[in-house]
Amino acid sequence: MRDHQAISIESLLSHVPLFDGLAPEEITRLAKCTQEVRAEKGEMLFHRGDPCSGFHVLVYGQVKLGFTSAQGNEKVVEIVQEGQSFGEAIMFMDKPYIVFAQALKDSLLLHVPKAVIFEELERDHGFARKMLAGLAMRLHQLMTDVEAYSLHSGKQRIIGYLIGELDEKHLTASDVVLELPISKGVIASRLNLTQEHFSRILHELSELGLIVVEGKKIRIPNVARLNLHQL
Repeated sequence: MRDHQAISIESLLSHVPLFDGLAPEEITRLAKCTQEVRAEKGEMLFHRGDPCSGFHVLVYGQVKLGFTSAQGNEKVVEIVQEGQSFGEAIMFMDKPYIVFAQALKDSLLLHVPKAVIFEELERDHGFARKMLAGLAMRLHQLMTDVEAYSLHSGKQRIIGYLIGELDEKHLTASDVVLELPISKGVIASRLNLTQEHFSRILHELSELGLIVVEGKKIRIPNVARLNLHQL
């Protein structure tokens, strides 16, 4: 059973972008200490203040990272998608988690302990550069978020989100139907908006004829016209 699990984890690790380029023996070393974590929709993976003993890679599913204010309001910091990792920065800082992680869908994750990562960093400087690149991308996204919250209106943020969810082939298309991957409440929190403000802006965009809201589906009659209202 253990051998079967190890082979499975090796296969999963070999398809993670962060580990792309590692030799088979390096993947094997990582797999020996890596654990599968299965989480049902709504299940908490960890809470703020829990100790961090490594980082996670999302194989499939969806996970939200966030925190709850003293008033009980939830702020979603990030929506983790398949193939992405999280927790590296806290792992290197040797501090407890500053956010919680909750599965938005039934999910499979890999938990890679920091001890084996530190050993691999000593062996492979190329792997160290990849880890740094991943952290730099996370920092860049954080700065982009701060810019959006500070300089962009709520309407611009929502239009930007909708455009960002489209495939490239749909960016110049007409009559595109987009199904929201997560609840409107989670999207609103991710965009630093209240759910009421989010709903009000959707209603305004609908009245302008820029979108048609049908539950979790958003129909965009003209993507280019919608995009112009983001400028």
